Parts: sequence; structure tokens; C-alpha cells
Amino acid sequence: MGIRDRITAVSEIAESLKGAGRDPSSLVIESITSPAEAMIEGRETLLLGTNNYLGLTFEPSCVEAASFASQQQGAGTTGSRIANGSYAGHTALEQQIAEFYAKKSAMVFSTGYVANIGMISVLGGAGDTLLIDADSHASIYDGCRMAEAETVRFRHNSSEDLAKRLRRMKGKDGDKVVIVEGIYSMLGDTAPLDEFAAVTREAGDDVFLMVDEAHSLGVYGKDGRGKCQEDGVEADCDFIVGTFSKSVGTTGGYCVSDLPGFDALRMLSRPYMFTASMTPGTIATAQAAFSIIANDQSRKERLWRSVRHLYNGIQKLGFQTGPQATPVVAVILPDPLAAIALWNRLIDEGVYTNIAIPPATPNSLSLLRVSVSSALEPEQIDRALSVMSSVGLELGIIQPPALRVISGGGAAVSSGTAQRVQPTKGAAAPRA
Repeated sequence: MGIRDRITAVSEIAESLKGAGRDPSSLVIESITSPAEAMIEGRETLLLGTNNYLGLTFEPSCVEAASFASQQQGAGTTGSRIANGSYAGHTALEQQIAEFYAKKSAMVFSTGYVANIGMISVLGGAGDTLLIDADSHASIYDGCRMAEAETVRFRHNSSEDLAKRLRRMKGKDGDKVVIVEGIYSMLGDTAPLDEFAAVTREAGDDVFLMVDEAHSLGVYGKDGRGKCQEDGVEADCDFIVGTFSKSVGTTGGYCVSDLPGFDALRMLSRPYMFTASMTPGTIATAQAAFSIIANDQSRKERLWRSVRHLYNGIQKLGFQTGPQATPVVAVILPDPLAAIALWNRLIDEGVYTNIAIPPATPNSLSLLRVSVSSALEPEQIDRALSVMSSVGLELGIIQPPALRVISGGGAAVSSGTAQRVQPTKGAAAPRA
């Protein structure tokens, strides 16, 4: 398929979405009025489609730090750290993140996407093997494409399949890097990191474990360090990658490690070397946000109360959901047309979510991705549930309570069943 053919194919998809109401790629948020609200098409709208898990985008200390740093040091760095030099804030932030994780070294990148491709492309050298979960984020797949190593996919969240593949590689030259995520961003399911850590530990000294904590930083762990801390496997995680665009509330990414000589990788990682560095404002925002994450667990506690409120409420309405309650709540729909219709009608009624349809989803599922923020008030969640109920009934996606039956587990279900949908343990298209 040539360039013109690819453009035509994408244009046809975009036009079909517009024909159903809106094109998600061109929706404009006119103004942000709070961490959980915005104006869209002139309507006050609840933001249930952001990753602002701890509500830090409007935190005064973060905003003030960004403003002060920008006024003192300018709006940007206009180049990479290799070419233009590091600002004092870059190195201070790296030291802060390393101390936060109790790791020896940290490296910051301009975005979380660049952090993944920057690390994976340099860790996967010629003769090495990258073993990735089949449901891995698109940035992980893209990092693998940039690497010289062979890429092997294993079944989603299957430590058994990973162990089998590693046994087959026993004695093979080159290192092996296992790559998984703390929370998977489409269905909101978590990785069994204790199992993966045990498998990699038993496989030998030439096997390394890398965990992407993009959606679990600030969400899991007694200190907010993520799923690695929650599962007690931080010592087994050779590389922990994360982003500033979720819980931290700004842009940027990072990797922490205890690997001797880790800092030398800066000279090998092309995405690090040839991308403009973080701006003074984003550096200062990240510093203020990490300080809050490290010292104030109240936001995490509020977040989990809201997670349970929203997740349980969506299930009781009769919608299908993802496999577990996390800040990423997946609402599974029968097909792309149902997902598009529900997404459009929710926006009409002042509730914004993310739409995700094939091929950007695991196992070709059609879903709405609802994300939870600690900034949401219980009344706002109740309002969102009320809208989801009325719109779901209107579209025939859920049934009236009188028509539902009670499952063995006690959850109200419709003819479409309101249940936790376990992701199929098989290969999936890389996710956007």
C-alpha cells in the first residue's frame, strides 16, 4: 500500500467517525476549568478521559514552580542536553527521582514515549532478545522496532509462557530483556510482577526485567512508587520506566536503575541525544509533583475511593467492564459502532471519555476508557453514572433494572452481561 492509499484509508475512517457524530482526533477542549472539568462545545463537561490520576495539574505549588522557573530561565532549552548542556534542574530532578525510588541512577527524557523508545532501543543490541507482553503499549513496540535485537512476544500476563520461552533460549548468546507494564492502559489490568520477577530471577544473570510504571506511579505502593513496590519486587526490577504525563501532571519521562555504568547509556540512546530536553517549567513542575507524591498519600487514598465508586457503579448499571478496579476503567462495548455512539452521546450530555476501537485495542475490543482522578468529587461521579445510565438505556447497550438478572457473584447484569472481561491471553495489536 502506497502513501496515497494509506492516506485514503485513514481519511475514510475519519469520515466515517464524523458521520457518526464527531472525529475524536479533532475534538477541541475549549478551556480547562479544573482538574476534572472543561468546556467542550460550549458545555461544562466532566473530564473522565484524562490521566490526571492525582489531580496535580492545578496544584498551586506545581503551577507556581512552573511559572517561576519559566520566568527565570525561559520557556525552553532549544536543544538536547548532549548538544546544549544540562540545566541544573535536569540533574536535580534526576537525583530527586533516584532518591524517590531508592535507586542509584535516573535519566529523564522529554516524554514518556521517548523514555520507552530511548531505553529499549539501546538495551536491545545485536544478538540480544527483547521479550514483551503481547498487550504492550505502542511505545514499547516502537522501541523494539528501533532496536537491533530480536523481539519475541509472550501471552499477556502469562508468566508460564514467558518461562517457557526463556527456557528455549537457555544457552543462547546475548542478553534477554523482559518488558512488562504495571497497569495496562486499555483494560486497566495489572501485571503479576511477583511472578515475572521470579521467572526472570530464575532464568539467569543474562535476563533483565524492565517495568513500565506509566499508569501506576503514584497509584500503587506505600510510598507511591508503583506496582513494583506494591508487589515487593523493586530489587528485581533492573529498569523502571515512567512518565510525567499521568500522575505527575506534566510532560516528560524517566528511567531509574541500579545497573553499574547506567549513565553511560546517555551516549548510546539516540532519542535521548537528539531530542530537545525538558523545559525549565516542566522540570520545576515535576520536582514539585514528586515531592507531593513522596510526602502526601492522601491523594492516593482519595483516588482509590473514587476508583471503587466509579468501577462498581458502572458494573451495577449493567455495562461490561475491564478485569479489575484500577484508575483505568474499561467499558467494553459490543462493536465499534456502539462505542462510537456511546462516546458521542456522553459528550452531548457533558461527560468526556476516551474511545478506543480496533486496531488500537487488545484482541480487537471496542471500548470506552474511563480514567479516574482524585480530584473528582463523589457528586461528580454520581452525575457521570446517571448520564451513563440514561444514555446506555437509550442506546440499548444496557437494560432497565427490572429486566436484569442477578449473577452468582451478586452483580446486576443485563442480557449483554455486566461482568469483568478477562483479556484473552494471546497476541494483540500494539496499542496507541
